[in-house]
Amino acid sequence: MNNNRFQQGRETRKSVLGEAHVARADANSTEFDQPFQELITESAWGTVWSRDNWTKRERSMVTIALLAGLGHLDEVAMHVRAAVNTGATRDDIREAMLHVAIYAGVPAANSAIKVAKTVFAELDREDTENKREKS
Repeated sequence: MNNNRFQQGRETRKSVLGEAHVARADANSTEFDQPFQELITESAWGTVWSRDNWTKRERSMVTIALLAGLGHLDEVAMHVRAAVNTGATRDDIREAMLHVAIYAGVPAANSAIKVAKTVFAELDREDTENKREKS
């Protein structure tokens, strides 16, 4: 696709999820799911995530809370990892999980917190490895 909203969505998606993630999604895309990839790039990333009303940090926290509340744990993991790029901190994510517990239920928050903790541990390991490689 070559329309402006798709191109904007692609740039926003890269800035939030990272170029490596988008490249993997492109590489794994097939004729079957290509229309879906185009839809989410244009709609979610080009229309919603690219709006000026909220910062990427704010969108990140809301997205994580919604995904957690709905039990979409793979997506929670992806967006917790992406929070590094949006400015949402671990404290922000913890606060979002407290809201999930109250408004969507303790089991939903508990499951999402486990996912977030796993992602944080992976990020910490990667950070330690990167520091070792640089020294």
